[in-house]
Amino acid sequence: MSLLQFVFGRRPRPLASNTETKVSEPSTSTRRVLMIAANPATSPTTGWPIGFWWAELTHPYWAFKEAGYAVDIASPSGGDLQADGYSDPEDASGYSAQDVLSLGFKRSPAHAALLKGTPPIAKADLAGYDAIFVAGGQSPMVTMIDDAALHAFVARAYEMGKITALVCHATCVLLKARLSNGDLLVKNKTWTGFANSEEAFADSFVGKKIQPFWIEDEARRIENTNFIVHERFKPFAVRDGNLITGQQQHSGAAAAALVIEALGR
Repeated sequence: MSLLQFVFGRRPRPLASNTETKVSEPSTSTRRVLMIAANPATSPTTGWPIGFWWAELTHPYWAFKEAGYAVDIASPSGGDLQADGYSDPEDASGYSAQDVLSLGFKRSPAHAALLKGTPPIAKADLAGYDAIFVAGGQSPMVTMIDDAALHAFVARAYEMGKITALVCHATCVLLKARLSNGDLLVKNKTWTGFANSEEAFADSFVGKKIQPFWIEDEARRIENTNFIVHERFKPFAVRDGNLITGQQQHSGAAAAALVIEALGR
């Protein structure tokens, strides 16, 4: 079993080297992270416009920038990005009203511009990055689950020895991403993603079924993998080798902390 690191909303302790997959030792050169956010879509179950989740992009972004990293933002298909309404700190629902970090990002012209005209992942040179970080939201469950090009991109990053991080509903990619030998990337791995308890709460909160499927249900049908979850809506991230996963929208910073722990500052 690969070395695991669990984060419960605090800075992780140092990790020993993993024997399966390794990232090169930290150097004085600037670390580079490619963040990937979902393209806009329409939910087939609710009819809502859907996209990425603000906190899952902005909180890791700030963590990486504070660590001195260079960060690029791309999307599977390229173009302008759109956030889920409930993730917007200015949304009338007030669901994310306390997310002042996302509010600052949204209100900053320079940062808001990073979400306009994003490049597609097809134009990204993985050799130039130390890690990829895939943000979640409602859109991944529609746009990422069957995106074979994205699945291949994530698997390629992993096989190149890059730290490969995914959070919340973006972990649906791991239900289908396969390595070059045909194995699922999550074979013999411990990982996490949006929990059934959280899906049930979300459905109850809005009064209708939101997602077309639940990640935990699908993950538990996979043989030779270990899908785990923590308390509902508590920060939780897991590292198994070069794979890092975060449970939900409150886990973006925890997952980013594991990326930083792996790569160094």
